[in-house]
Amino acid sequence: MNLGNSLCNARKKSGLSQEEVAEKLGVSRQTISKWETDETAPDIHQSQKLALLYHLTLDELVAFDVELKRIEQAIENTSEEVQKRVNWTTVWSKKYPILSTYQKEVAINKYAVELKKLLNDLKRDYGYSDVDACLVLKDILAHVWNEKG
Repeated sequence: MNLGNSLCNARKKSGLSQEEVAEKLGVSRQTISKWETDETAPDIHQSQKLALLYHLTLDELVAFDVELKRIEQAIENTSEEVQKRVNWTTVWSKKYPILSTYQKEVAINKYAVELKKLLNDLKRDYGYSDVDACLVLKDILAHVWNEKG
């Protein structure tokens, strides 16, 4: 995504018009339009003002992705109570069908024993709760996965 699209999406997500943004920044509406169409770009000071106005960091503003922001907000706004009711295997199986079939093929107990040892090590060595140990182990697995190539 280019900067202009990021600026436009961030402005719309904030519920502001080009006119309102222009007024708050002390520039013309045409300037905002030119930024959003990549005809010109805001300087660093104007970019900082835009980030503040849109309640984003400068990094978030530059790479603003409205879909990613929606997902992040949905996660942040989901209560523990609702999370406990979600069958995550079923949800993720829609994207990754292996999650609904592996139980019939994989010797789960074989891996469960090893994973329980790792979880217990994390709890013992670092004082993590069950949930924190599980999250840390999941994150370590993600790091291993990302380093595979």
